[in-house]
Amino acid sequence: MANTERYTLDDLLYLMARLRGPGGCPWDQQQTFQTIVPHTLEEVYEVIDTLEREDWSHLKDELGDLLFQVVFYARLAEEQQLFHFSEIIDQLVTKLLRRHPHVFPTGRLRDSMATTEAAVADVNQQWERIKQQERGARERHSVMDEIPQALPALNRAAKLQKRAASVGFDWPDVSGVLNKLEEEIAELREALASGDPAAIEDETGDFLFAQVNLCRHLNLDPEQALRGANRKFERRFREVEKQVAASGADFSDYRLEQLDEFWELAKKGEGEHER
Repeated sequence: MANTERYTLDDLLYLMARLRGPGGCPWDQQQTFQTIVPHTLEEVYEVIDTLEREDWSHLKDELGDLLFQVVFYARLAEEQQLFHFSEIIDQLVTKLLRRHPHVFPTGRLRDSMATTEAAVADVNQQWERIKQQERGARERHSVMDEIPQALPALNRAAKLQKRAASVGFDWPDVSGVLNKLEEEIAELREALASGDPAAIEDETGDFLFAQVNLCRHLNLDPEQALRGANRKFERRFREVEKQVAASGADFSDYRLEQLDEFWELAKKGEGEHER
């Protein structure tokens, strides 16, 4: 007979303990904080991929896989007597109460909610102010402290720039960023003319960094903007492949100009303006 009761978080914690305990799973037993990091990253990206594809039927499953990663880390920490899963929840709720005074004015979870609604812009400013206060309570040597090195480069660049802007180190408007982009292009051209690989890489990095700054000034997430461009390129290139296949020829049989015509057809098929 099938189990008609729903499993709970306590059941998941028990299952994790069984996997790691005597008679458990050999693979789970040999894992460490370090060895499961790649699996955590994979699960995060699978959740993102499911969301972007709006694959709602599989989202629940992918979120469960991501939750399991958190439970796994918590079990490792408990075994090493670092902390317990309940402490993760307690610390998280405490932090969220502190960062949402516009919802929990007394700072207590079960008290009455605030009577007035706050504007999103005000909430964002308040959130950053509270986070700065939290960072200030810890020993800090630079505003750049505690920005994880393991973040994707685009995201980390945006966070670095945001921190610098918080102390006034920023262009006053987007025109300054556009001028900087033109400056970086000129420097990249010089590096290309020099033929120096190290200089080319350095200037290319500066150009990318300036593009991230442009996204920040336009209130765009650079990672999301690039992922959107990736999807668009892949979609259009697949159309080019279809055109080549329909002709009975190979890519090598076409000049770039001819392939670009297929590309333009793909764009027109999407109803977009000419490049």
